[in-house]
Amino acid sequence: MVHMDTRNTDIKAIEEIVATVERTQRAKDAEGFLALFRSDAIWTTAHGKVLIGLDAIGEFTRAVLPNSDWDGDVTYEVVHIQFLRPDVAAVKIRQVYHSADGDTEGAPLYIVTKQSDGTWLLHVGQNTEVRAG
Repeated sequence: MVHMDTRNTDIKAIEEIVATVERTQRAKDAEGFLALFRSDAIWTTAHGKVLIGLDAIGEFTRAVLPNSDWDGDVTYEVVHIQFLRPDVAAVKIRQVYHSADGDTEGAPLYIVTKQSDGTWLLHVGQNTEVRAG
């Protein structure tokens, strides 16, 4: 049985990962974003581009994020955290890009894993564009 204090600490740490994703996306900070990943992470973009390993994620992020033409106004909200094991959690997120042309929404699913030093990192990410209707 996982102690409640440990579980609450883990939830706060996972929520901080998502908050850091939001901060780094808003700032178009590729290095801050990449610091959240395990070296063997797998990432799938909202448009279906599959990136395997931190090198591939880094190459894509460094090329796309700093030069993106959106104004950086994006929010990330943790909708649900499901612990699959004490050291593995699935995190459902509501992502909204705000613009003068209207909001667009994504529905990322992150799998985060607790490292031996107690920190949590992104291990798997799958983003899905939410379409109206």
